[in-house]
Amino acid sequence: MKKIKYRIVYNRKKQLDSQGKALVQVEACLSGKKSYFSTHIYLKPSQWSARTSSVCNHPHAEELNYMLEEFMLNLQMRELEAWKQGKEICLQLLKEIHEDAAVENKLIPFGRKWIENSPIRESTKSNLNTTLSLLETFSSGITFRQLDYKTLLSFEQFLKSKKLGTNTIAKHFRHIRTILNEAIRQGLITKELSPFTEYKIKTTESHHTYLLPEELEKLEHITLSRKRHALCHSLDAFLFCCYTGLRYSDFIRMEQKNFIQSDNGLWMVFKSQKTGAVTQLPLSHLFQGKAVRILCRYTDINDFFHIKPNASVNKDLIRIGKLAGLAKHFSFHTARHTNATLLLYKGVQLATVQKLLGHRNIKTTQVYGEVLPQTIVKELKKCKF
Repeated sequence: MKKIKYRIVYNRKKQLDSQGKALVQVEACLSGKKSYFSTHIYLKPSQWSARTSSVCNHPHAEELNYMLEEFMLNLQMRELEAWKQGKEICLQLLKEIHEDAAVENKLIPFGRKWIENSPIRESTKSNLNTTLSLLETFSSGITFRQLDYKTLLSFEQFLKSKKLGTNTIAKHFRHIRTILNEAIRQGLITKELSPFTEYKIKTTESHHTYLLPEELEKLEHITLSRKRHALCHSLDAFLFCCYTGLRYSDFIRMEQKNFIQSDNGLWMVFKSQKTGAVTQLPLSHLFQGKAVRILCRYTDINDFFHIKPNASVNKDLIRIGKLAGLAKHFSFHTARHTNATLLLYKGVQLATVQKLLGHRNIKTTQVYGEVLPQTIVKELKKCKF
C-alpha cells in the first residue's frame, strides 16, 4: 500500500506573528504531494531546534515535544484505520478524517451537541450553553487536552474580570465538569485527563437578597406616571411574584387556565419549569389577596404575564428602586426570596413555605430562615425580664 511520510516543520512560511512566534506543523507527503496540519503550537525561533526538529529552551519543552509526537502518531493511526477499512489512502482523505476528529476533540462543539440531544430540562440546557458561550469567548477552539489546571485558573480570572461572583463562577465550573464527565463516559477522554482532579471549585456562603416589609411597602405605594407604562408593568409583575414566590421562568408561562376559582377563593395551579413540581397557591389568602388585586387591573391575564426578557425587567427594577428611594439593589428573583423570607417572618411553618415555593427538599427552604431585625424585637417583647 501507499504509505504517507510525516515530519515536523517549523515556520514553513518564514514569517513571525506580532508576538515574534511561528507555527509548528506536521508535513504529510505522498507521491510527491504535500499537505500540512496545524499543531496549534506557536514558538519563538530560539525555542526550536532545526537539528533535532524539537522544542528547546522552553519552560514546557518536554510536554510540548510529547504533544507533537502524539499529534503525529494520531495522524498515522488515522491513516492505518482508513487502510483497515479498505479506503484508498490519499492526502485529502487524511485531511477529512483529521478535521472530523478535530471537531470531535473540541470541547465546545461536543458540549453543544450533547446539550442539544440531552433529555435534561430546557432551563438547564440554557444554563449550560451560557457557560459554553463564556468559555468560547475565552478560548473559541479549546480542546479537551488544552483544558488543563492552568487553563481553568486562567478562565477563573477571566470570569472575575467580568465581575462575576464566587458562587456564579462555581456554577459555571460545575457546568464544565458536567460536560467533561460526559466526554469521559463517551470515551473521548480518560478520567485522568480531567483537570478537576486537581482544580477545586470554590464557593462562599450564599446570602439571598430580599426586601424588608417597609421596603416592599415603598414599592407598593410608589406613583408612576402613565408615560411609564412599561415600568408599571414590570413593577406589577415583580410585586405579584413577591406575593406568590414565582420564578421568572414560571411567571412568563402563566395562562388563564392556571387560575381556578373555588369556594376558598382564587387558586393558581402550575407545574414548575425548573423542578417539575406541581404547586397550588391560594392567592386569596396570601398577603391579604394582594396578588389577586394586581390581576384585576388587567383585562387580559395573558397580557399581564407577557413581559420583557428577564435582563430588561431587571433594568426597569433598578430605575423603580431609585424612584422609590431604595438604596438596596434587587432583581426580579429577589421577589421569590422576599416571599419566602416574609412568610417565615409572619410565622408560617417551614414545611408550608416549602410547599408554597415548590421545593423538593426542605433544606432548600431553610436557607430563607434568616432572622430579621423585626423578628428579634417581636420576640423580645413577648419576654418579661
